[in-house]
Amino acid sequence: MELSILSNHLWESANILRGPVDAADFKTYIFPMLFFKRVSDVYDEETAEALEESGGDRQFADFPENHRFQIPEGCHWDDVRAKTSNIGQALQRAMREIEKANPKTLYGIFGDAQWTNKERLSDSLLKDLIEHFSKLPLGNKQAQADILGQSYEYLIKKFADATNKKAGEFYTPRSVVRLMIEILDPKEGETIYDPACGTGGMLLESIHHVRESGGNIKTLWGKLFGQEKNLTTEAIARMNLFMHGVEDFNIVRGDTLRHPAFYSGDSLATFDCVIANPPFSLEKWGEEVWVNDPYGRNFAGIPPSGSGDYAWVQHMIRSMAPKTGRMAVVLPHGALFRMAAEGKIRKKILGMDILDAVIGLGPNLFYGTGLAACILVFREKKPKDHRKKILFIDASKVFKRGRNQNELLPEHVENIHKWYVDYKDIDGVVKIASLDEIAENEWNLNIPRYVEPVIEEETITVAEAIENLKKSLDAAYKAEDKLLVLLEKANLK
Repeated sequence: MELSILSNHLWESANILRGPVDAADFKTYIFPMLFFKRVSDVYDEETAEALEESGGDRQFADFPENHRFQIPEGCHWDDVRAKTSNIGQALQRAMREIEKANPKTLYGIFGDAQWTNKERLSDSLLKDLIEHFSKLPLGNKQAQADILGQSYEYLIKKFADATNKKAGEFYTPRSVVRLMIEILDPKEGETIYDPACGTGGMLLESIHHVRESGGNIKTLWGKLFGQEKNLTTEAIARMNLFMHGVEDFNIVRGDTLRHPAFYSGDSLATFDCVIANPPFSLEKWGEEVWVNDPYGRNFAGIPPSGSGDYAWVQHMIRSMAPKTGRMAVVLPHGALFRMAAEGKIRKKILGMDILDAVIGLGPNLFYGTGLAACILVFREKKPKDHRKKILFIDASKVFKRGRNQNELLPEHVENIHKWYVDYKDIDGVVKIASLDEIAENEWNLNIPRYVEPVIEEETITVAEAIENLKKSLDAAYKAEDKLLVLLEKANLK
């Protein structure tokens, strides 16, 4: 099946919901429906293969061993499609029973959508939605995992575009993700962890990177880890990985800062690559827990209650594996220079000499905020020529301007990555600063302190200068005349 046909068909399903369902909630209903149809169609394929193998033995075809996921009797897509009334109730029951039948892999994967709310989802609307999905076969033969996965990602982006302000909670622009993954360069067999995984984009980009580098992606099975607080988003992440054909991963729902999911005793689990775009300056992030954090994540200090940026940074540092650990995190620019508690934490972390680079990005690249962000790159063991130094990259002007949102193009990602790899000064763009220089600046990491803009001097003739002066004087006189009129009207002359 062609990618464009599948992608457009999936997006059209949102139009069926438009009106009764708010655009911000499309993903709550569309993704579970898509996954339900996919699981059912694959089950049918597996059944057909088993019947052919056994010479038509139905009992053999129903054996659990012949199916990746189990579908209990009466809970198949076709069973729900046959309903003419109380369709929402049938849908909800089928999804819950499938979750129960696959407790290790699918528990809670269909989220918490209220399918039985007939004021929002009437029987006729659900019937239309089911018939729309029924038009396309979504088994492995017609919709291979890579095509279905790309369509799924397309749908996630479309939902993000439709709900710009809220999209930042679950979606990071894939070009930014690509840049971060290029810098971390995950290898075959390495462990990869995203403590704020959203819809799973960073884990998937890691897989793409290993594949494009000629590696065996199956060496990553069982080595992908993520945690996400939002129930719907966590479910979408798991569905996303399944849709891309990933067979073994660990994504857990929960509050990472209060209740980290991956640990051993009183120590956090550690990973080769740690990557995240956590919520910017999160309020009420869990300061009360960190006062006596059992995992020692307050090693550099306790961040202020109104901003959890350095809680995420410290959690991720503690999650880096010794020697091989490296991490990339997206933060607001304020994290580079805010003082008080954050200034002390920053000083302590800089003293550990694990911060490798600070990369300033352009404005309006992220959903939900027009502010510019930055990427901090850490390495548990920096190369010898990087020690006691930090690379500053000012990529604030590197983007394509868009009507609603700016964009990093592939060539922009390539340029920024090259600046990082080349590790040399470039006037107006890149500066390698020593820790001593940063200490003199009171541990302030604000990029303009180190990367000075290149000012091009404009040469003009004396005649041109006089002409410019005359125009400026004329404009000043006109403005003065206008001001006098306004003052007179207001009786202030």
